[in-house]
Formats: sequence, structure tokens, C-alpha cells
Amino acid sequence: MSKYDYLIIGSGLFGSVFAHEMKKVGKKCLIIEKRDHIAGNCHSENKDGINIHTYGPHIFHTNDKTIWDWINQFTEFHNYKHSPKVNYKDKIYSFPINLMTLNQIWGVNTPEEAKQKLESVVVKNDNPKNLEEWILSQVGQDIYETFIKGYTQKQWNKDPKELPTFIIKRLPIRTNFDDNYFFDKYQGIPVGGYTQIFEKMLEGIEVKTNIDYFENKEYWNSLADKVVFTGKIDEFFDYQFGELEYITLRFDNKRIETDDYQGCSIVNYTDFNIPYTRITEHKHFENSKSDVTWITIEYPKDYEKSDVPYYPINDNKNNLIYEKYNNIKKESNVIFGGRLSEYKYYDMHQIIGSALSKVKKELNENEK
Repeated sequence: MSKYDYLIIGSGLFGSVFAHEMKKVGKKCLIIEKRDHIAGNCHSENKDGINIHTYGPHIFHTNDKTIWDWINQFTEFHNYKHSPKVNYKDKIYSFPINLMTLNQIWGVNTPEEAKQKLESVVVKNDNPKNLEEWILSQVGQDIYETFIKGYTQKQWNKDPKELPTFIIKRLPIRTNFDDNYFFDKYQGIPVGGYTQIFEKMLEGIEVKTNIDYFENKEYWNSLADKVVFTGKIDEFFDYQFGELEYITLRFDNKRIETDDYQGCSIVNYTDFNIPYTRITEHKHFENSKSDVTWITIEYPKDYEKSDVPYYPINDNKNNLIYEKYNNIKKESNVIFGGRLSEYKYYDMHQIIGSALSKVKKELNENEK
């Protein structure tokens, strides 16, 4: 008889939600985590009274009241509105693209003027086949060069002509003064950071950190009736169809002796000649009071197997490789979940929704 009902590989959002829900119905779970901490890429740590997002900024947002209510059982949220700024050639612009941005670029003053100007500069294209073609068909060359081209090349290490359109379609384009990055009804930053959410979520659940599942896969599998895997799908199947590509990042954290470094949480640096993509000043997420500040300078990095993977590169080549892995995982008795296992860009609320859905499916199958 197995010691656990579920062995869960990874203590990030999918694994932690799955474990929490299974514990509620009496299932015994073991989580093993390769890093020395829980919470995956959502991990935060407090320094000088400031909750620092260890692996880049995480803003929770959703239109789904069920998901919003679910996460609120673990925390309160600051009423944070995400309105980053752009630095291009040492000039600061309002972002995402809104009427203030268009005023700064072209001097237009009203929504009607903005619409007319956009209509005059867009590159007509009824069937854009890549990121560059799509954004040119929406805003034209000036805005593409100022806000999109250099940043995208740095972030993805690819020419925008090689990237799919869905990457950029998330970007709001408005002709009013609304500079809220997200369209979602619910959004915010958890009071006290993200790690404390996971600590509450995993109360009473056994977690082992600093464990590499692949160093002793058979042993760990033998401990449980079923495995939940949240890591890289290509690694799980020993790269038999080749390696999938991911975007990875390098973070340079700095303590600065000033009470405010840049005046907002995030500034994107869109000039290709600037090596980093953005600077995050964490105290602005929760309006933390401190005489010092902490910033994170974010650099894109060529991905290697030993790196932390952040974003899947869902171009045609990688999607074809993933489909081969997806076909064989369907035949496995393993539950796969999360951004890496499903090779899909998920926001946090989507991962929670996916985990809750798979818990429900699993419990329904167990009842049969």
C-alpha cells in the first residue's frame, strides 16, 4: 500500500492548489520541490519592510469571481492598479497605449483625433501572420518602434516576424485616458506578499524542499498511488522528441538608499540597445513605507537546461514538438498541470482554474 495518495512535483501554484483541495477531502499528499523554498515563481521575501517578488513582478487579476473568492480565503489584497511606464531613449511614456501615449507621440488631444490618426498610420492587413504584422495593423510604425519592437526582440530573443500574434494581442490599445494595464474586474497585490498565501495553502501538507525528482524518480513514484507533475514536459519524457524552448531571465536585485527610485512599480525599457527589459520597484506594489527601496533589473537570457524556465515559446516549431509529448502524456497515469507541463502561457488565475478543474475531474473519476 502506498504511503501517499498523490506525489506532487513542484510547490508552485498548480501543485499547491491541487494539494490544498485534495487535503480538504482527506487525501494525503507529498510535495517535493527542487528549490529551497515553496511558492515557485510566485515566491516573495521581505527585506526592509518591502515584499520583493523574487522571480519578477506578479499582479493577480481575473474576471472570474469564483477564482477571486477562492484566493481571497488566504489573503487580503491591496487595491493596486497596474499602470507601468515606458522609457524609450530617455523619454518616459504612459503605458499601456492610451490617449496620453498618443498625445505624447502625435499631439492628438481627443479620442476622435486619436482614432483618425491611428487609421491613417496603420498598415492594412486582414490576415496578419506574425506579431509584427499584427501590431503594425493596429498602431502603425511609430508606436511599434517606440514601444514594441526592441522590447520584444530582447524579451524573446527572436525577430517579431518569427513570433505568433497571440503574444501581443494581450496588450491593451485605448483611445481614452485609461492606463490600467488589465481589463479584469478584480486585481491586486496580496497584503504581505505571495509566500504567505502558499504557507496557508499548504498547512498540514508534507513538503520536502531541495529535492530533484529526476535524481531518484522511481523511488519517489513508489511512495504514492498517483503523480502530479508541474515541471517541464520535455524533461519528464527524457527529451525523446527534442527540447522545447523557453524564455528565461536574470534578475539583479539592488538595495538603494532612497525612499523612491522611479515613482512607480514598473518601467519598461523598450530601446533594443538597453540590455535589460524592465526595472521593478517593489515598494510601490503595497505602498510600503521605508527610507530605502529595493529594485530588480530584469535581463533576458538565452535558455539553458539548468536555468529556470519562465515562458514557453509557442511558435510553430515548438508547438509541433509539444504535440508529440502531449500525445504520449495522454496515455500516462500522471496528472500534468501548469505552465511548463502544458507548455502554455498561463496567468495565475488560469493556473488556479486549471488546478481546480483537474481536482474535480480526478475526484469524479475516483467515484466511478
